[in-house]
Amino acid sequence: MSRDRADLRRLHFINALFAHATGHDLYLAEQIKQAITFSLSDLAAQTVAHPEYAARFDTEFNAAAALLMARLFSHLPRRGFYHWDAALTPEAATPLFARAELMAGLRHLARFRESTLLVTNLRPALIPPEKRATPRRRRDYEEALAFIQDLTAARTTRTAELQLLFL
Repeated sequence: MSRDRADLRRLHFINALFAHATGHDLYLAEQIKQAITFSLSDLAAQTVAHPEYAARFDTEFNAAAALLMARLFSHLPRRGFYHWDAALTPEAATPLFARAELMAGLRHLARFRESTLLVTNLRPALIPPEKRATPRRRRDYEEALAFIQDLTAARTTRTAELQLLFL
């Protein structure tokens, strides 16, 4: 992925994740993106010198954004946030473990009228970048996406506004 595409992807991720704070203002989203990038400046400099570090930078950027979002939501009593990283363990993205983790997240979010459920690293967990994207791996990924969407829809009340984000 080119540097410009990666920056644009990060900008749209931040804009979606912090929409309640930015009002979908790309200028404000860019400010948040730059602040997170600044906090990872050592790794960003290494990534410029070593392009193979790009995946690590993306992972660290996503984790920093999720942590910032969790801190922000901890001060908002009416808005919930839950982050699930599907690549934490090798079996985390399997249906059994994914269901358990997502159910814990949905139970946590049930008390909020507005909430965000962030799912990161699902694709790399099921289709590792160093391996071929076989039809079976692509099918497993598509089934996991559908499973998460269906489970979230089934376990969320009609009055709740839940934003489901995949990264």
